[in-house]
Amino acid sequence: MTNLPELQISGLTLWRVPLTSHETYYMAAGKACATVDSMVLRIDTRQGISGWGECCPIPHYLPAYAKGIAPAVTELAPTLFQSNPLGIGAAMAACDNFLNGHPYAKSIIDIALWDLTGQACGVPIYTLLGGLQTCELPLYHSITCIEPDEMARIARESISTGITQIQAKLGADDDWQADVARLRLVREAVQPSVLVYGDWNCGTTQLNAIRVGRAVADIDVMLEQPCQTLEECAAVRNTTGLPMKLDENAHDVASLMKAHELGCMDAVALKLSKFGGISSLRMARELCLHFGAVMCIEDTWGSDIAMAAALHVAASTPRHAIMNVCDLSGYVSPRLDPAVPSRSGGYISPPSGVGLGVMPDPDQLGEPVLSLAA
Repeated sequence: MTNLPELQISGLTLWRVPLTSHETYYMAAGKACATVDSMVLRIDTRQGISGWGECCPIPHYLPAYAKGIAPAVTELAPTLFQSNPLGIGAAMAACDNFLNGHPYAKSIIDIALWDLTGQACGVPIYTLLGGLQTCELPLYHSITCIEPDEMARIARESISTGITQIQAKLGADDDWQADVARLRLVREAVQPSVLVYGDWNCGTTQLNAIRVGRAVADIDVMLEQPCQTLEECAAVRNTTGLPMKLDENAHDVASLMKAHELGCMDAVALKLSKFGGISSLRMARELCLHFGAVMCIEDTWGSDIAMAAALHVAASTPRHAIMNVCDLSGYVSPRLDPAVPSRSGGYISPPSGVGLGVMPDPDQLGEPVLSLAA
């Protein structure tokens, strides 16, 4: 490490890139995802190395919004200009001292700093995170909450491509019996070895989640984040006996510890923008390894930059602890870097280049919304 170049941050450039889903995703409680703004950050150095980050908050999901990123980056710019970009921990600690909270806005900075560091070291980020442990990462396919028969058709189609895990969105019509049909028909449509789980995105009541869970207790399914609180999710888990995956409620170390104590974290979605970037996600991963919870390592939404960052964390994680990852850029257009490895069947591998291994297409970025110089 003594041979690393001395890097000085010279500028920050931010773009807004609308990402359009190939189909609208309908979720519980009126949530939907169609076209969503993704923010892309480039951190430049005087030495000619640049690092990239991305953050794409989706509406109504978490206390985060795309338009909040530019003001946060502006506020943090003086702190970053005074920081050593290769000292990621110190740089992000300085950002935390200056601006409390806003992990989604810090995630885009943290990812870019890891990209810079990987490039300066001449290695992929997964090497810096402990080394490549899982090259072929299992994917899941998320099915929008529509008519049960159509969801079953999509499940069959997805399995034919090599996918082995299906997430069925539930609750968009606030009809618990329709949710029972969704889970049953999707389960029947695929082989017994395929993992099937139903996701409410916090959008149903404890009562309805229990009714659904009891009605499908005879088939092999898992439930995901039915309710707003960990206590409600734990009650659903305890009453139905079905395994539980957490998502929205798992957003920092304290929430992971509480979920483990309540016994409702059989699986958990670790997302970059929830925790504040690669640095915090790595800490969460180590805690989940200790607790024995299997992990979905991904981000809220996004394209090739966010996807690559999540894949590097997942690839440096022991295989037994990986439930799945998400090919984020496979759900949206435009692709920011089509050269990033695409999925092969039901699996995907991290980019093998230095840093993130991603080089965004300038034509897809357009004009920046923010440009700051040291």
